[in-house]
Amino acid sequence: MEEDEVLPLESLESAPANPDPEVFAADGYAAEAMAADLDPWIVFDSRKTPKAEFEDWLESNRPSQVSRYGDEDGGKGPVGWIAVMGPEHCPNNADVVGLQESWDKLLASGRPINFQTVKELALNHGVLSGKWLMHLDAGFKLEQAWECVARATLDGKIRQVKVSPNNPNSDSKQVICVYNHNFTDETEVMRLDTAIRSTGIKCPLSYKPDVYTYLGIYRHNRWKLCPTIYESKFNLECVPRRSLIMNKVTNLEVT
Repeated sequence: MEEDEVLPLESLESAPANPDPEVFAADGYAAEAMAADLDPWIVFDSRKTPKAEFEDWLESNRPSQVSRYGDEDGGKGPVGWIAVMGPEHCPNNADVVGLQESWDKLLASGRPINFQTVKELALNHGVLSGKWLMHLDAGFKLEQAWECVARATLDGKIRQVKVSPNNPNSDSKQVICVYNHNFTDETEVMRLDTAIRSTGIKCPLSYKPDVYTYLGIYRHNRWKLCPTIYESKFNLECVPRRSLIMNKVTNLEVT
């Protein structure tokens, strides 16, 4: 599971000598995310499956109705994610193992742990993908937002989306993740925000590089890194209407 809430921008050059125990909550979030990734996914792959089957698939796999841990009667097993792959989607060649090895060396070196040092690792190992996140309660708004981005992905306007299934045992909201190739390309990140907004979605969005996910950088992490690097709020007062996007690393407005 990705972050349920985003903390205000914080940065720290290195881990504190005596961290608060709450800091280690990030380890729990990382473990939950890994477990979801390893469990079976429900996937509509538009590269292989006819579009004519999409409507039935969408109706049968609504995220508010699909249970994270399956049915109580045992009829269905756990579901990690529900996902749609676009027609141009292709797996990246990210060196995740090398990334994590370099991360361990960085931690042992005593060098500062900040956005720039993590970005350097991401560039060195080709771990450049990222995603805009939206957190919504189960129900109409979640279903509507999911349908919007799922259809845009089917049409090739977005490369990949996924949504977490409903977990009745958790107080957390469900999360929709909308992916792009390169988190270091700000223009590309902004284009994806525009693609999401063009579907009619107006809820707040936050953007997280996948390198943060692979390295376990979630909220309440021991390095005091903000787990997202952009924040998007839809501005109803602008004509034409558009997002107001803040770069949380520089604390500067992008749009």
